Amino acid sequence: MKKYICGPCNYVYEPEMPHFDGDIDAGMSFEDLPDDWVCPGCGANKDSFDVAEE
Repeated sequence: MKKYICGPCNYVYEPEMPHFDGDIDAGMSFEDLPDDWVCPGCGANKDSFDVAEE
């Protein structure tokens, strides 16, 4: 699965890693996150994320 990086704070959303912010289970793709999900690092919305270069 693709990783996504937050433009404002550089937080990396890695789908295979466990997440400690609510109902996000390990293995959930970025595309399947709820529309109101925000970056746990800075509170930016999903539109602030880009695909991370591998």
